[in-house]
Amino acid sequence: MVKEEKKDKIEQVATNRKARFDYHISDTYEAGLALEGPEVKSLRLKQATLTSAFARAEKDGLYLYGLHIAPYAYNTVKEIDPLRTRKLLLRRQEIKRLSGALSVKGMALVALEVYFKNGWAKVLLGLAKGKKAPDKHESIKKRDIDREMRRDYKDKFKG
Repeated sequence: MVKEEKKDKIEQVATNRKARFDYHISDTYEAGLALEGPEVKSLRLKQATLTSAFARAEKDGLYLYGLHIAPYAYNTVKEIDPLRTRKLLLRRQEIKRLSGALSVKGMALVALEVYFKNGWAKVLLGLAKGKKAPDKHESIKKRDIDREMRRDYKDKFKG
């Protein structure tokens, strides 16, 4: 009997595309999100924005700030603040490692994307250091050069 490999089913909810432009991402971590029922339903409808979402270490764990989850339209339970702070679910060792890394000047923990993995709400966090203006110009140049190369390659073999 051959044991089948179980593939993770991932459903993308929201991405922070600007984060990779504004920061040097050195490491990424996957964390669970502690959510309430109506928030999960809103996430399933892809009603989330994480343009300014970041995580901060506090005495009892890591918390995510700035994640906007729109209120669920058919909510009959209590009203939930769309910008409330949400606890991140990580192992104790990872929390210690991340809080140590965040104590270094200039380092931040930025939310890169929110998704469902096998039915569980997850957030991908990036350990980041802010880019200066010249670095951003360099990123723009590199992106333009790559685009030109792809265009030339496509035209060359098109026919």
